[in-house]
Amino acid sequence: MNIVIVGAGKVGSTLASFLSQEDHDITIIDNDEEVIQEANDTLDVMCIKGPGAAPSVLREAGAEDADLVLATTNMDEVNMLCALTAKRLGAKYTIARIRDVAYTDDLASLQKDLNIDAVINPEYSTALEISRLLRLPAAANVDTFFRGKVEMIGVRVRENDPIVGHPLSDLFGRTSTLSILFSAAERDGEVIIPDGTFVPRAGDKLYVTGTPKDLSVYLRGLGRDLPKIQSAFLIGGSRIAHYLTKMLLAMGVRVTLVENDENHCRMLSEWLPGALILHGDGTDQELLLSEHFTNNDAFIALTGRDEDNLISALYAQQQGIRKVVAKCNRMNYADVVQAAGLECVVAPKLITVGRILRLVRGLQAKEGSVMSALYRLSDTDAEAAEFILQENTPHLGVPLKDLSIRKGFLIVAVLHEGHVIIPSGTTVLSAGDRVIVISHQQGIQSFRDIF
Repeated sequence: MNIVIVGAGKVGSTLASFLSQEDHDITIIDNDEEVIQEANDTLDVMCIKGPGAAPSVLREAGAEDADLVLATTNMDEVNMLCALTAKRLGAKYTIARIRDVAYTDDLASLQKDLNIDAVINPEYSTALEISRLLRLPAAANVDTFFRGKVEMIGVRVRENDPIVGHPLSDLFGRTSTLSILFSAAERDGEVIIPDGTFVPRAGDKLYVTGTPKDLSVYLRGLGRDLPKIQSAFLIGGSRIAHYLTKMLLAMGVRVTLVENDENHCRMLSEWLPGALILHGDGTDQELLLSEHFTNNDAFIALTGRDEDNLISALYAQQQGIRKVVAKCNRMNYADVVQAAGLECVVAPKLITVGRILRLVRGLQAKEGSVMSALYRLSDTDAEAAEFILQENTPHLGVPLKDLSIRKGFLIVAVLHEGHVIIPSGTTVLSAGDRVIVISHQQGIQSFRDIF
């Protein structure tokens, strides 16, 4: 595909890196000479300096014949104008990043009026991710499929867990009444697609797929069925904090939010009347202790500095708060703190990139399947994708045990006529089924790729 990316910031450059690895022709537009030079030096892409909303610059980048134009600058209005101009020039599909809270209620009408094919909001997506983590406090990762009927959770294995030292084949009898499947394992930074001989060790992160009800039963069996989050303490009054507070209040969670800008505090108080808004430095330990922050069930660090978020989160974890989440876009930082025991680190740019990759692969959809969801398993080279099977999907009606599925792929769940099936060798697939596939070390674009 011919793809034009306007804006080479965190999201734009990360997208360009991922998409260029998938053999797309990428052109980047940015108005900053240094940013363009860095992209030119580090990425296998074509770079053009200039204002991305200018028709002449978009023409130079090939927007007239582009399959996709992505507007990811830091200004919502510029992104909207880029998408509108590119569409009028002839671009087949446009995506605009729109982040401002003020546009939230009008996004649908804006998208229709400006003829933008898709809108992404990194802050809203990140808030949604965090709300899932708070809904299931025992999990380090939570991804949802089949509109919430199936979830995939990441759980760190502990020394005293009953599954340690036992092959998964031995565990099958214990979990046979549950609709769950051990889908992947992360060990020493490497991803393993497990079979019956895989033996979990302490320190592994196991990804388990199943219905929410059965996953809760499984966690209870591990002694990890933590009580529901009743109260949350947030530091940093960012857009993510704004969206997350609204979500938590709707869930019945009490929210305390600390912001160091007094004027912004006043605005937050108007926007979020159900939350307690405090003016102060949320990274100051004295302030945290004076506000009895340890009385809360959850602590979420959402300031604009990764370092402050991670240090504050580690301190909160040390103080015994049972669910701690930190925002961090620098994954080398995240790796360090995760090694120190901080499980839940969210990266807005990776969440955004994952969503856009799903849209891109959906545009490429080959005959036989449609991709409807895509998630990266933490910071690994493994992905979980959801497909809707069509009449011309190959090998329909054939038991899975009789199919030749390539190494590195695993079917982990099937939704057939509204019923969730955790597949076995006798499972057969039908047109209209929704299927979740784990892929390792190879990007998956179509269900056909697994054969």
